[in-house]
This record gives sequence, C-alpha cells and structure tokens, in this order.
Amino acid sequence: MSTKVRTADTRERILTAACEVIAEIGFEKIRMRMVAERAGVSTALLHYHFDTREKLFTEAMTHSFANTAVDVERDAGTAPAAVILARILRNLLPTDPELHQDWRLWQELWVRALRDETTRVFAVDLYAQLHAWVTGAVRRGIESGEFTPTDVDALATLVLSLSDGYGIRIMLRDPTVTLDMALASVWRHVSAALGLPDAMPED
Repeated sequence: MSTKVRTADTRERILTAACEVIAEIGFEKIRMRMVAERAGVSTALLHYHFDTREKLFTEAMTHSFANTAVDVERDAGTAPAAVILARILRNLLPTDPELHQDWRLWQELWVRALRDETTRVFAVDLYAQLHAWVTGAVRRGIESGEFTPTDVDALATLVLSLSDGYGIRIMLRDPTVTLDMALASVWRHVSAALGLPDAMPED
C-alpha cells in the first residue's frame, strides 16, 4: 500500500470515527482523544491530519454529505431521473440508522452555527451544496424530457425546507409525524411541480 493510499485510509477512518462520536455525544463534549481511540490511531496522528476540533467537525460534516451524494448518484447517467430524485428525497430525511447519524450531525451544526460565525458560513455553504444537489437532479430530468419545466430553484428550496421540518419532528420521535407521511408530503409537491405520478418511485 502506497503512502498516499495509507494517508487517505487514515483520514477516512478518522472522519468516520468523528461522525460517530459527534453524533453520539455532541460536539461540545467531544475530545480529540475519543476520536483517535475510535479510529484506532494515536492522538498525535489525529492532530497531524486535523489540528483543531473545529476543523475536524467541518471535515466530518463534508465527509458525511459527500459519501451520501456519491452513493445516491452512482447510476445517475442510466437510471430514470424520477428514481434519482426520489433517492435524494429519501436521503434528505432520517430514513435509516446511517441517516439518523447524519441528522444528529446536522443538528449539532445548527446549534453551533447560531453561536459561531465561521460555522454559520460553513452551514450556509453546505446548504448551497444540498440545493445544488436537488437542482442538478431536477434539471437533468427537465433536459431529458422526463420532467415538466418548473422554477427549479424555488422547488429545491421548498424540498429542503420541508425535509428539514419533517426531519426534526421525526428525530424528536413526534408520534404525529411518520416517515411515510413526510415522504408522501414532499413527493406530492415535487410530483405536482414536475408532472410526475403521485406514487413515489421505488429504487
């Protein structure tokens, strides 16, 4: 294994461990030593890659989002646009244990962003990336003729807002809001705007 590959593997293990630990105990309680132990590396090696908790946190958030996006878009060139868009919508909500962890990270980000300007700017940038993710999928569908033309930016803003609102209620285990209800509601707005069937497509 080359040095470059070993370095990339170490960073991957550290970021995966950071996501887990932050989601479990929260950013304010995290210590670099905890992440190093979870990743199976020395604290010195962790500090070599990430010299501050803040840098580790932002890199972990970026890592979490990037991994989800790569998985969802794996066959974007061949799968129907509606299937890719439905995949994205499912990944914007806490639909499985891994996404529950991602949502815990987002909640930590929101709280920190309210008190720290650097984190606020970072959070706004991450939302811009989410917005681009949704608009990219919608534009592909419009360009291929699968979707009815619409105001793409307005639809993406609505999708993210609905996903955030429903996601918070689901994470709070609010008995009046179910995952199926949330997905159906978001898809109802999407399908109406894009001329798609009422039923959300399966993957």
